[in-house]
Formats: sequence, structure tokens, C-alpha cells
Amino acid sequence: MSISQNFYKHITQIKKGGMLVIIKKLKSLINLFLQIPIYIISVPLIIIIRLIKPWYLIRWKRVNSSRIGHFAANVELYCCERDAGINTPSQNYIDLFYLGKIVSNRQLEKMWRRSLIILPTWLLLPICRVNRFFCFFIPSGKEHEIGTNTNGDRDVHNSIDKFTSHINFTSEEELKGKEILKIFGLPEDTKFICLLVRDSGYLNRHKEYEYIERWQHHNYRDGDIDKYVLAAEELANRGYYVFRMGVNVLKPLKSFNPKVIDYANSKMRSDFMDIYLSANCFFFISSGAGIESIAIIFRRPIAYLGVPFGLTYTGSSKCLLLTKHHINKKNQKELTISEIFSSNVGVSTYTNEFKQNDVELRENRPEEIRDIVIEMDERLNGNWKETEEDIFLQKEFWSIFEENIKRLNLRKPSHGKIKSKFCTKFLRENKNWIR
Repeated sequence: MSISQNFYKHITQIKKGGMLVIIKKLKSLINLFLQIPIYIISVPLIIIIRLIKPWYLIRWKRVNSSRIGHFAANVELYCCERDAGINTPSQNYIDLFYLGKIVSNRQLEKMWRRSLIILPTWLLLPICRVNRFFCFFIPSGKEHEIGTNTNGDRDVHNSIDKFTSHINFTSEEELKGKEILKIFGLPEDTKFICLLVRDSGYLNRHKEYEYIERWQHHNYRDGDIDKYVLAAEELANRGYYVFRMGVNVLKPLKSFNPKVIDYANSKMRSDFMDIYLSANCFFFISSGAGIESIAIIFRRPIAYLGVPFGLTYTGSSKCLLLTKHHINKKNQKELTISEIFSSNVGVSTYTNEFKQNDVELRENRPEEIRDIVIEMDERLNGNWKETEEDIFLQKEFWSIFEENIKRLNLRKPSHGKIKSKFCTKFLRENKNWIR
């Protein structure tokens, strides 16, 4: 970005945000001046770090802490790849981390600090920047930056099924979580399920200039909590408690069943309980949003109802999948598996891409959502009975899915070995879709 473009960017932000933005930018400027001594000290430190590199490599990385999904999944997959010897140096090394400006969940931060070396941002960020400046003249310093995982938050090595969680609760935290469950009315050792229906409220909660506009491209992932009430009450009738998850949600969960708890709108919602519930649920239901990554970290089964269709979670045997209906706007017909990909929306991650390709996303019917959670429950309890036809439909579905993924020739792999299952009843009732 040129100096004039950068200047225009700041002026635009000030016009949109007014005095609050001016104050924020002044604070940033003051902090920058206060950090000048750290930048000066960083110069000899970088020289020393580069000199000892042949014997001991020091690396660093900023953790994307502002979005809980990345704060959880990306870091966990880094740990898994490190344990597997993937994307790691062949020599002795140490990895250091620092956090971004926003920390999405303080409990998760506390737990990562017990597993990783996380240094103050004011200390490590100047070192990182000075090293990058040196790279203009001596490019060999790039080895000091920890690269990204093989594909970000995509488990392309099936690591989740190979390794155990890299964070845990202390005994005091376990006791705290159990006490809060009692306050919610759960008898001891009662199984509960987490329900997450994504809406735009989570990202919009910051209410910063340009922030709401910045994340509108995620709106295609939004869901309607009302469509999940039937499934929640079905699970309650089966003896489970159901916690509706979320932060700053747009709509309340409307159910008179006392076992269906609108935790997202509860005064007892907290960063700690967000993590504790997600980590200890019997299984997690998600329409596709960040907090589900906590369930992934703790190897909880997930009933996943999400888009993009081609980027659904396939790497774990603990996942059961369903996707939204993809409708051709011109003729109002539902697209088949292959047509979803040929319509250029198989791996689309922007709302506008669906609009540009005349594809409308329709949410699953309440009965379809109920069917997938029933299947998940019965699979986990050993009561699910699979017929020869079911096995054939699963093979046929995944064969067509993989064939279309390969045709995309993606720059990075998005899937490893496919272990997940697709909702059986949906396949039974939509055989013409499997082509």
C-alpha cells in the first residue's frame, strides 16, 4: 500500500468512526512512540538470533486470537503437525508466539499459555518487524517465522484422530465447571449437547468502523435458530440437556422445555463456560462457526450442517454431515452434487459468489435437522442400524464428492482421508441428488 493510499485509508476510517476512531489512532501512535526503545534493542537481538541460527533456531508467530475458530483450530493443528514432524525444522529449535490486538476468549488464552510459549506482544512484535526489515537486505531471516499449517484450519493429515488434545482443564477448573452445571439444574454426570447456529451477531458485536461491512461476506453461513428447536426438543425428550451456544446472538431460542437452555442469552454465559461446555458435551451440533473448534480440540463428535459444501469436515470419524440446499435461482431446481461444483460454488466462501452464480442457499427443514441429530445420537449409543443400501449410498456420495474436488485442482489440499459420514436419511430420501 502506497503512502497516499494509506493516508486515504486513515481519513476514510476517521470519517466513518468520528472521534472514537481519532482517539483510538492517537493511542496507537503513542504506543508506537513508547515502543521505540524496544525496536532499538531488537536490532542487536536479531543479529544474535541470526548468528546462533546454525546451532539453535528461534522462531515466532502471531496467533490469530481475534476469531475463536482460528484461535482454536489453527493452533491445535499446528501442535498436531509439530508432533507429527510436519512443517518443522530438522535442527534444534524453539517456537515463540504473541497474540493479536483482540483476544476472542480469555479462558482459551489461559489454556494455550499453559501449552505454548506466548510472550508479550509489545516485546515480540518489534523483534518480528525488525527481522522483516533486515530481510530486505539479508533474506535468510525468513526461517525465523513459523509458517502456516499445511492448509490453515483444514485437517488435511487427519491429525485430530491421531493425537490427543493439546490443552486441558486444571482440577480447579473441572470443579468450577461442574458447579456451574449444577446451577443450570443438571444432575451430576448428566449428558448434555451443545447447539450452535451461526448468525452475524458475533462478528458485528465489536461495532467498530468498517467492521460490520468487512464481515458481510460470511452471511451465507447464517442460520435460523427457530429451525433447530424441533431437534433440540427431540434430544431433550431423549434425556439430554441442550445448551444453545453463541455470543451476541440475534434471536432467542424459543422452547418451553426446561432441558433446552438458551445459554447464549443467559447471564451465566462466560468465556470459561463457552470452553467448558464445548469441551465436555456428548456431541456438538453446528451450522458452521468458530466455537465448534473447541469441540474439535477436545475430540467431541460433531453433527455439522454447513457450507461451503466442498469444505465440510471430512477428516474425522466423529463427524456426521449435512449441507444446505443449493437452488438454481433461474429454474428453482435443486442442484445435484456435481451441479453444485459445476456452478462454481462448491468451495465458495463469499456470499456474493453464490449470488453471482445464481445459486440460492436454503436452510435445511426442521425435520432434516432432527433426523441428523437422531442419527448422531443412535450412532454414538450403538443403536444405529446401517443397511446394505446405506453403505452403497455413502460410497456413491463420497465417490462423486471426491471426484469433483479433484477436478478443482486446488492449490492446497482441503481434505485428507475421508472418514466422516453424510446424513443417512437425507441420502435415502434424495437419491436423485447423488449424481
